[in-house]
Amino acid sequence: MMADKRAVIDDPSLSLVRGIPLDEEEGIGALTIAGYLREVCQRYADCEAVVFRHGDTVERWSYQDLWEQSRRVARALIASGVGRDSRVGILMTNRPEYLSALFGTALAGGVAVALSTFSTKAELQYLLSTSAVSTLLFEDRVLKKDFAAMLLELEPAIQTSAPGELSSSNLPFLRRLVRLEGVTAEQEGDPAVYASAAFEHWHAFLQSADSVAVDVVNARAAAVSPADAGGLFFSSGTTSLPKGILHSQRAFAIQWWRWPRVMAVKEPARAWTGNGFFWSGNVSMIVGVAFSTGGAVILQPLFEAASTVELIQAERITFMSGRPHQWARLQQVPGYLEADLSSLRYVTRGELIVEHPTVDTDWMLPMSFGTTETMTINTSFDADTSPEEYAGSAGVPLPGNLLKIVDPQTLVPVAVGERGEICIKGPTLMTGYIGKTIEETFDDEGYFCTGDGGYVDHSGRLFWEGRLNDIIKTGGANVSPQEVDDLIATYPGVKRTQTVPVPHDTLSEIVVSCIVPVDGTVLDEKAIVAFLREQLASYKVPRSILFFSEEDFALTGNEKAKTAEIRAQACKRLGVDV
Repeated sequence: MMADKRAVIDDPSLSLVRGIPLDEEEGIGALTIAGYLREVCQRYADCEAVVFRHGDTVERWSYQDLWEQSRRVARALIASGVGRDSRVGILMTNRPEYLSALFGTALAGGVAVALSTFSTKAELQYLLSTSAVSTLLFEDRVLKKDFAAMLLELEPAIQTSAPGELSSSNLPFLRRLVRLEGVTAEQEGDPAVYASAAFEHWHAFLQSADSVAVDVVNARAAAVSPADAGGLFFSSGTTSLPKGILHSQRAFAIQWWRWPRVMAVKEPARAWTGNGFFWSGNVSMIVGVAFSTGGAVILQPLFEAASTVELIQAERITFMSGRPHQWARLQQVPGYLEADLSSLRYVTRGELIVEHPTVDTDWMLPMSFGTTETMTINTSFDADTSPEEYAGSAGVPLPGNLLKIVDPQTLVPVAVGERGEICIKGPTLMTGYIGKTIEETFDDEGYFCTGDGGYVDHSGRLFWEGRLNDIIKTGGANVSPQEVDDLIATYPGVKRTQTVPVPHDTLSEIVVSCIVPVDGTVLDEKAIVAFLREQLASYKVPRSILFFSEEDFALTGNEKAKTAEIRAQACKRLGVDV
């Protein structure tokens, strides 16, 4: 039974849905990372590809520059011993070297490992050890973090080692450390640390490329297949240690090619994000929307509201990927309402941006469902799909993807319309978790069971209802914290929000929202509740709203809320035993 031109219901009695075959998807090109880069660079050779403004300087790369810089990194990596499937760690803010490192690793036949710049020393040791990184390309200082000092502290023996000769019992696979100067450092570090023999400077590293012929890079890139490993990301670790998520080459390429279609971007995009490329969503969406349209990636090392407003105007940014709390911070910038933001056309979750007097767009972020394990989106409609066709859903499985809804206890597919756990598979699904067996990762049919709840209708549309273990059960009704938080995040002055369940004698649980206001903003609980009552069913409106300082709001290394810790604090404040 055909449900939609983009989805098929296998059995009308069961929640089994498949997207159209991948080879029927329009706009898909080469299916390796190197192949993707080669194709877009040939197509848009002299067009501007990368812009990096820092201080009074502006660095601009054409696509040809990006190709040459990436190939130079690849030659340097080969000279330093990187081989097929070698793990190359990238620990940097958003800067041109990040992109040349990502693509250069692929051209050399290696696997890029995305490392969070929010990492503490202990977290960094865990990430490096778990991922078995052999070469680390890192920015020495990010804000107040001194990664150069951290690395020397992790293993004293490193301090007297030379690049390529590192020997550490704590990090047994690590052989080479390549250092770039930090562009966001807030304080001076110890010069002796940066002069350590353990570190090879970025410029010296690039000079080593001269010993490797370009033909070697070309041969390596040609030898890589779409099924080969492409990159490694880490989960946020909100309830346990972060999981290493390994993706194939084609997972990167497919998503990069399809983003402009899903986002309904019809012209070359000037795409920005102030959030790290160590998140799969950012590196996937920003690279895809920009490069697949012949546009440019506009780099900002870290999100800083005043600089962002300046950057939008100076570089005529058209596409922005961020979060509502960041848009709220833009509104606090002096002169915000007088700024010229007329270039903006596409802003993710941008209701607050659309309120600006110079912004004129009716574009809306397409409703989608995806995870880091699926390299972002797995189901979606296009952004120009009508609200009537969406009908509040998260779309249908994208080409090549399969989806089923199962009973969480028995893992048996449920009937169409019945609620259960969302299970997915397809060409952008991870190849697996590092250190986990196939049996521990996928079900007997190769599906990844997400832990998210929802249902599908007879048109094959997925209706996502949140994490199964996060659903708040209050007075017999189910409330998705995500739905409440998505709405609170659009309220002016909200920096962070996390809605949690708190035990209740008669209702089982009550809805409680924990909010961090934007610096210098005083929020009113009654006003927020009134705002929510206009748009939510009464049982979804928080019974209590608690305000937190940034320091008291527990976050992971990837800056995501630690729900369990925040819930414990909420219970304590309300005098409730967990």
